[in-house]
Amino acid sequence: VQLVQSGGGFVQRGGSLRLSCTFPRREFEVYATAWYRQAPGKRRGFVARITVGNSTMYADAVRDRFTISRDITRNTIFLEMGGLTVEDATIYYCSAGPGWSYWGQGTQEAVSS
Repeated sequence: VQLVQSGGGFVQRGGSLRLSCTFPRREFEVYATAWYRQAPGKRRGFVARITVGNSTMYADAVRDRFTISRDITRNTIFLEMGGLTVEDATIYYCSAGPGWSYWGQGTQEAVSS
């Protein structure tokens, strides 16, 4: 199952970025979807999740700054990131599927100090 990510890049501290992840329709309609992030040498960590019914959950570190959403017409989820800090600068991955077994290719975010 191929998950295709886009968006992100470089931003100044305090700025905003948006990530996108497009799924095959079947998986998008069946599974909750989520964003994770992983810094070099660290474990991949949970960022946000959205269910098929649009219930959301956030990691404490991003709550009130990040927003996850989904567009059923495009089989796509988004992660709107605001108030970015250098601690947010890492690689972001989208995920879905049984046991979170499907992963996007990763998107690098960079934040100036």
